[in-house]
Amino acid sequence: MKLFLNPMVLRLAMLLLVAIAAFVIGAIAIRRLRKNLVAETQPFNQSPLAAEGLPIHSYHAVIQQLKQQKHELTALQLAARRKAKASDTLSATVLANLSCGVLFFNATGLVRQANSAARQLLGFASPVGMRASELFRNATMLETGADGALTVDEAVAPAVRGESVVRGLVLDYVGPDGIRRVLDLTVSPVLAEDASLMGTTFVLTDRTEISRIRHDQEMHQEVSAEMALDLRNSLTSIAGYAQQLVHSRDTGLTRQLADDIASEAAQLDRTIGSFLAGAKAATTSS
Repeated sequence: MKLFLNPMVLRLAMLLLVAIAAFVIGAIAIRRLRKNLVAETQPFNQSPLAAEGLPIHSYHAVIQQLKQQKHELTALQLAARRKAKASDTLSATVLANLSCGVLFFNATGLVRQANSAARQLLGFASPVGMRASELFRNATMLETGADGALTVDEAVAPAVRGESVVRGLVLDYVGPDGIRRVLDLTVSPVLAEDASLMGTTFVLTDRTEISRIRHDQEMHQEVSAEMALDLRNSLTSIAGYAQQLVHSRDTGLTRQLADDIASEAAQLDRTIGSFLAGAKAATTSS
């Protein structure tokens, strides 16, 4: 009797009863689940062909569709690659045959592409990887407009920032080979579809020969004006000597006036001769 009144024994008895009850409940639940599973599998066992054939057929159809889509995607990718390659080839061919120099700077300000004309005008074998400040460090602005004296970096800054196109910049450029050239520079920003700045293009045109011809014409005009003034002075002197000669009766004075007229005529002949020789030399050199 004392054994049954022991608290430990009572606890063990209670745990045993709870375990027995849980076992009975679990057995009943497992039996019901087994009946439900058997009931659900009976329709599939009665029609095995439908249960197996339809999913396999659908699976094969999906596989074929995926293969077709993959083939079409591969064909589109191949066509896009061919188109991009053809476009790059065309662009490279056009740039290579241009007489003006073309430089492309990326968004960080480094040269990524330069055609042969640009390399020849700037005197660099390969300007790729250089900055504009390095390329044009020996260049000065010839025509600065109303903004006063600007540096090349200041003049091209609006285009480098992607704000606007900069045109009409004339540079006095001295390359690393020591050759001096007059270059016309146009700078344009390159924008992406979302209006973000991809880089800038520098287009260079050689105006050295045009500048030389213009300088020669200006010099020729100055010489012509100076020669015209000399001719006018000589003709005025000759006219004055002639008037004195008409009214003079002194033999000595007449002889002196004749000598002065001959001297002025000789001076006129030398002036015209030098002018004609210079014009002939300029025509031959051009």
